[in-house]
Amino acid sequence: MRIFLSNVRRFFHAPTLALLGAFGIALALPSVPAFAADAFTLKIGTATSPQIEALKVAVREAKEQGLDVKIIEFTDWNTPNAALANKDIDVNYFQHIPFLENAKKQGGYHFVAIAPGTIMKIGLYSKKIKRFDELKDGATVAIANDPVNGGRGLLLLQRAGLIKLTPGIDYRATTLDIIDNPKHLKIIQLEASQLARSLDDVDLAQGYPSFIKLAGTTDPNSALLFDGLENKNYAIQWVVRPESANDPRIRKFISIYQHSPAVRAALDKAFGNLYAVAW
Repeated sequence: MRIFLSNVRRFFHAPTLALLGAFGIALALPSVPAFAADAFTLKIGTATSPQIEALKVAVREAKEQGLDVKIIEFTDWNTPNAALANKDIDVNYFQHIPFLENAKKQGGYHFVAIAPGTIMKIGLYSKKIKRFDELKDGATVAIANDPVNGGRGLLLLQRAGLIKLTPGIDYRATTLDIIDNPKHLKIIQLEASQLARSLDDVDLAQGYPSFIKLAGTTDPNSALLFDGLENKNYAIQWVVRPESANDPRIRKFISIYQHSPAVRAALDKAFGNLYAVAW
């Protein structure tokens, strides 16, 4: 080996050996897979709704500030949490605190809400009546089928004077808490995102303006009764796994979303007075 090295040194000048050494080191380095860059992309999961337009505005502004963000859209309200637990996404933005707490209980998720977003109104919509007293005996009413939003719908029916619930019950109300139903309403429960499409088949439905606008089934502003925007419990939350609570990429994107005039203009265009900000 000493003879070989000695011969090599005699054959090459020292500068050439240095270059070869550098070249050899470069060859020894592992190649970087083309998809490795995707590891630096912030992945945000959300449910299909007009909220996405404002998120896209924030994504463009984030890119201008050197942050690469990808929006992943889901068509239901269960998959975004499963995707977050599986680390397919870094953060999701579609659920309020009561929904999150119920999801954690049912799915065993260890998630934390790190910042509020918008509060969206819900309403009672109908294409068949103009006033609640026009509802016939035995009319069909659709509400959300998940434990939290269904309870919110029942509370709205109580505010409309159509039913009475167990005194003191909150959003955790179920149909078992109905203690008076003078019109003998037939209450059916549907996936929340499908309620907007039920308006041709039922007499009255709990509705979300964002989904109604997306479906184009009626005017989102035409609800017979809205709940208020004062309850920040119903603000959509930015939700992460605990270890990501201080991820600077997530914090930066949320700050862009909350402070961008262009994002606010996109929300105004999408929802008008049917939303409020909770930050």
